[in-house]
Amino acid sequence: MKSNYFEINKSTWNEKVKIHADSAFYNMNAFKKGETTLKQYELKALQNVEGKSLLHLQCHFGQDTLSWSRLGAKCVGVDLSDQGVALAQELNNELGLDAKFVCCNVLDTSKHIKETFDIVFTSYGVIGWLPDLKPWGKMIAERLNVGGTFYMAEFHPIIWMFDYLKGQPVIKYGYMQDEVIYEEYEGTYADTSSKMISKEYAWNHGLSEVINALTQAGLHIDYLNEYDESPYNILPDLVETKSGNFELKDKLYPLIFELKATKL
Repeated sequence: MKSNYFEINKSTWNEKVKIHADSAFYNMNAFKKGETTLKQYELKALQNVEGKSLLHLQCHFGQDTLSWSRLGAKCVGVDLSDQGVALAQELNNELGLDAKFVCCNVLDTSKHIKETFDIVFTSYGVIGWLPDLKPWGKMIAERLNVGGTFYMAEFHPIIWMFDYLKGQPVIKYGYMQDEVIYEEYEGTYADTSSKMISKEYAWNHGLSEVINALTQAGLHIDYLNEYDESPYNILPDLVETKSGNFELKDKLYPLIFELKATKL
C-alpha cells in the first residue's frame, strides 16, 4: 500500500512543478539572474562548499541544488518527481552548471547512486513524505564519505500536529503519529490561488525518531537547534521579523529545527 502512497504523491508533485516554477514563491526570474534560494541556516552551517561533493535529497526542481553548485559544490540532486528532475536538468543546462539529477524514491537512492559524498543535504518539508526514517538514515550513512557531513533544516514536528485546511489551525494529529495522514485540498503552498487539487499522504516524525534514525545508522550528532523563526511564510498569521524571517505572534513553539551530523 505504501507504494500507492508514493505514486499518488509523485503525481501531485509532478502537477506542482509547473505551478511552482511560475510562482512568486520560487521567483524563477531572480533565481536565473543569480539570486540564491538557500536560507541563512544552511548557509551558516555549511559555509564553504567549494570543491566538495554534495548530494541533495528531495530537491524538487533543483533550485537549492543549483545554488550550491553556484557556490562551487559538485552536486547531485534526487527527487521523486520526474517532471521536477527534468526541469532541474533544464535549468542546469541553461545556467551552464555541472549538477546532475536522478529521479527516484529518496529511500531507494543507494540503488541508483553508488558514489559517496562529502555532504548530504536536505531541507524544508522533506521527511514528512517518508513513512519510516530508519531506511532514510541508513541510506544517508551509505552515501556519506567517512568524515562527511549530513545537514538538514526542517520544519519543526510540532507544526505538523495542526490541521490548517479549515481556517484557524486546530491540533488534530499526533506528534509521533504512526498512521498515515491524507489531505486533499485546492492549491499549493507556493500558489494558494491555484485550482490544482493536491492529494498528499504524509507521516509525522518526532525529533527523537530523526535522531535515532541517524545515530542507529552510525552517524554522530554534532548539534540539534530549534528556532522560532522560519524563512518561509507558509503558515497562517505569521509575523515578519527584522531579519526577514517569520514567527508566531506568541512564540509558543519553534517553527524550524536544524541538525548536523558526521559519519565517523
